[in-house]
Amino acid sequence: MDKYLRLLSRGDRLGLTLIRLSIAIVFIWIGLLKFVPYEADSITPFVANSPFMSFFYEHPGEYRQHLTHEGELKPEERAWQTANNTYAFSDGLGVVELIIAALVLANPFSRWLGLAGGVLAFLTPFVTLSFLITTPEAWVMPLGDAHYGFPYLSGAGRLVLKDTLMLAGAVMIMADSARSLLLQRQ
Repeated sequence: MDKYLRLLSRGDRLGLTLIRLSIAIVFIWIGLLKFVPYEADSITPFVANSPFMSFFYEHPGEYRQHLTHEGELKPEERAWQTANNTYAFSDGLGVVELIIAALVLANPFSRWLGLAGGVLAFLTPFVTLSFLITTPEAWVMPLGDAHYGFPYLSGAGRLVLKDTLMLAGAVMIMADSARSLLLQRQ
């Protein structure tokens, strides 16, 4: 048993590498999806309700009447989303997410870039977790069932809640980059 415990106890380096790769994969995948209309459409409620982001949209208060389901094509809603600046904002966000991924992955080559990626990966969940407060669609709506509102997260809310893991992982990769930078100075 001690042999297995010793083996597991040395897993922290592998764990940090896996955390770093996982964070990069999430930012790459979601960042690339930001260039696809269905993903841009899906973040509309979050952006429109955010006091920090709604100014990016032309008509944030009108979003509810223009929502579509994933995979659903409604040309009139797509035209509204275009006029609302939904797709331009989403493209910009995608670029930011891809930059964060690149910085996170740059750590073996530049600890400073890796640290910058870790800091940005750490800050991002604060924005997304704020959506639990600002976005009504993060909670189950009162449509007749007895379970709605707080603490009953909708699919969108459950997705946002998972960013607590991103936050924790980012702390680990920031600490790792900072530790490496300190060791380089000695």
